[in-house]
Amino acid sequence: MTAATTRSTCPYCGVGCGVLLTPDGQGRLTVKGDPDHPANFGRLCSKGSALAETVGLSHRLMTPRVNGTDTDWDSALDHVAKTFSKTIAEHGPDSVAFYVSGQMLSEDYYVANKLMKGFIGSANIDTNSRLCMSSTVAGHKRAFGTDTVPGTYEDLENADLIVLTGSNLAWCHPVLYQRILAARKSRGTKLVVIDPRRTASCDGADLHLALRAGSDVALFNALLAEIDRRGLLDRAYIDAYVSGADNAIAAAKASDPAITGLSDGDLKTFFDLWIGTEKVVTIFSQGVNQSSSGTDKVNAILNCHLATGRIGRLGMGPFSVTGQPNAMGGREVGGLANMLACHLDLENADHREAVQGFWASPAMPDKAGLKAVDMFRALGEGRIKALWVIHSNPAVTLPDADRVRGAVEGCDFVVVSDITERTDTARGADVLLPAAAWAEKSGTVTNSDRTVSRQRAVLAAPGIAQPDWWILAEVAKRMGFDGFDWTSPAEIFREYATLSGIAGSFGRDFDISDFKDICDADYDTLSPFRWPQSAAKQGGRFFADGGFYHADGKAKMLALTPRDPASMPDEKRPFRLNTGRLRDQWHTMTRTALSPRLSAHLPEPFVDMHPKDADRLGLKPADLVRLTSPHGTSVLRLRRTTDVAPGDLFVPMHWTGETAPSARIDALVAPVTDPISGQPESKASTVAAEPFPAKWYGFAISATSFDPDCSYWARARTGQGWRAELAGDTIPDDWEAYARSLLKQSETSAQVLKDPKRGTFRIAFYQDEILIAALYVGPEPVDLMRDFLAGLPGTETLWALAGKARGDMPDPGPVVCSCFAVGRNTILREIEEKGLTTVEEIGACLSAGTNCGSCKSELAGLLAAVEVSEPAE
Repeated sequence: MTAATTRSTCPYCGVGCGVLLTPDGQGRLTVKGDPDHPANFGRLCSKGSALAETVGLSHRLMTPRVNGTDTDWDSALDHVAKTFSKTIAEHGPDSVAFYVSGQMLSEDYYVANKLMKGFIGSANIDTNSRLCMSSTVAGHKRAFGTDTVPGTYEDLENADLIVLTGSNLAWCHPVLYQRILAARKSRGTKLVVIDPRRTASCDGADLHLALRAGSDVALFNALLAEIDRRGLLDRAYIDAYVSGADNAIAAAKASDPAITGLSDGDLKTFFDLWIGTEKVVTIFSQGVNQSSSGTDKVNAILNCHLATGRIGRLGMGPFSVTGQPNAMGGREVGGLANMLACHLDLENADHREAVQGFWASPAMPDKAGLKAVDMFRALGEGRIKALWVIHSNPAVTLPDADRVRGAVEGCDFVVVSDITERTDTARGADVLLPAAAWAEKSGTVTNSDRTVSRQRAVLAAPGIAQPDWWILAEVAKRMGFDGFDWTSPAEIFREYATLSGIAGSFGRDFDISDFKDICDADYDTLSPFRWPQSAAKQGGRFFADGGFYHADGKAKMLALTPRDPASMPDEKRPFRLNTGRLRDQWHTMTRTALSPRLSAHLPEPFVDMHPKDADRLGLKPADLVRLTSPHGTSVLRLRRTTDVAPGDLFVPMHWTGETAPSARIDALVAPVTDPISGQPESKASTVAAEPFPAKWYGFAISATSFDPDCSYWARARTGQGWRAELAGDTIPDDWEAYARSLLKQSETSAQVLKDPKRGTFRIAFYQDEILIAALYVGPEPVDLMRDFLAGLPGTETLWALAGKARGDMPDPGPVVCSCFAVGRNTILREIEEKGLTTVEEIGACLSAGTNCGSCKSELAGLLAAVEVSEPAE
């Protein structure tokens, strides 16, 4: 490794992959996987591989802005501090709130939590992690007494059976999925996927259980009852370390497995695998958590592992995988409204007194604050009068998102700290504060298996942007608070580690007090470590020999009764809406949408619908579909697929007002939450569906950005500029005038091809015979070689109006492998011309599938669809 290369961590999911960053001195980076990092051993997914494409200045917020006017830090910070202080003085501490993010580093999180809980004196600080893993936190605390992940990533390589439930690991955590596939190959590990939807994770699985949406408790209750029926309870473990087993088993026996919709044969196969395999790891994620009964679902899984003693030992245990890079770190610092730092309990008077004494703080709340959904409800009702949002976009990601957006816009005072002003939330802010981004800031993050890693700065922050801890500390000092005089994240880390020692003295699990005296130089070179790190315990697993954190030292099994989702399909809204992530995009795309190759795989929002439902509604392939709920409306492109069951829909959650306004899918999601965790039910809202009555459809390409103005549009970046899908419910009077206005080409020379009888219109704009932009319009979805056309702006292409490739310029087709930008048509040509018969042969020929492997299921699908001819002699 050269001196110019720095070890850091990826800013995407909770796998916590290590990366090697090499700046070029011009503001750009080379990014590679760190072969020595214990999370990924050099592997990166498509998003991580494209990180270098997401740095730059074109999208950045670089100076503070107050009421739309650029200003300096002193003026902006004074304004924020005075307004928050005045609001608290007039309306009390609970009239203000912070909404923070798993994008923050632990040191940033720590400062925000200290300021709100210890000095403002309110618990109104919550995080977007509430939306992805708070049911796991609640389930862990109910079962274990604290929020402890028992196992480690090494368990994945040592399990004989892995169960994925509510997790499309192949797309959402590809590096972990590749570790599992390697174990399957080397030691024959079995794989079961539990998901109502068929996903990439199902390909190659030994069993896919397409259970009825929301019926996870019934399934794991049935498993627990079967464990008992077969006499395979670990009575020694239960008697020594577990309470509540008899009641939990009785409730499981009373539960009806038919609720799952699974056949007796599939249930028996699953039971035989799970019960007959000692070394089993059950991985769960958003499909379990994002539910009005998410906490019960978590505990149903934990019940089965506790009943068999399969926890905390090599190759076995329940395992929650988090969706954000520092969701775990946020849990550790108390970033949730119902927690204190270091896994101490907010409602425990001794814990509160200890933290308040350590901070020497003037106030400490004695009850939980407002969780995310309730916080923004209070904002809309005027009970929250000042809000600070940090690195999050709740106007898109929270349920009932239109109401949330309105609440932000109507609030008396809103501060947004972010790297860009181009978010739906930032547009409603009174104050914008420019924050340092990934690769510009330093601190620590904690991944899903409790490994703490350094994130390091290798680029200068642009303009006068500053790290979040500095911004928060400056506001705290200007509010008159002591205890915020840090000069570096290392100082904050030392304070945090010292506080964790106090937590350790209470017998809590999170204790990294070994680092309380770490010097700056050692912090700078800190290698990844797994907590705890204290005199009492060094990393490792939890609970193989008990040691739980309830007062009696035992775990609790819970008696659980399956509950239906909060709303059920009916004649008015017959579809159940499931929302989730795509392989190549991240949250609301403020980072990933900057990468052309990440945008090339699935550049347009869509709804997956079963062909039977599409036929019943009279929908043809590529039609637009309008979905409606009592909370909002969305318009999306139809994808007919048997991956979803009849009556179920799947829509990705990434598009925003910046990229596709009609696809803000959380506008349809009901603001229903789990009563224990406060996590929204994001996978079971009911909606109606109907064809969208478009009068015209269009496709546009341009070398420069443009702002569509029609009833439906979806815009994506390309290597040559931009592309957009368009549709309208009214036809312009003058298509050429519309095209010139749309593509900002008022004076540019143009080629025009129109057929008024057929309702088609095509126009291409040129500058010195170089294609600048083009628009293709028709009364039906326009049949074009889209991916080929997207690469033409900036080239001498006088025949662009044809809408297809010339014979000497083959069309690569839609991107399948984002890591190496390999298109579908390229793969099909190689399969046919070279007689490729396996995914491995495709990889050897084109490299597709050889990096993160998350496209392998699509490669297998292409092979299955092609009748391979004999290669030519």
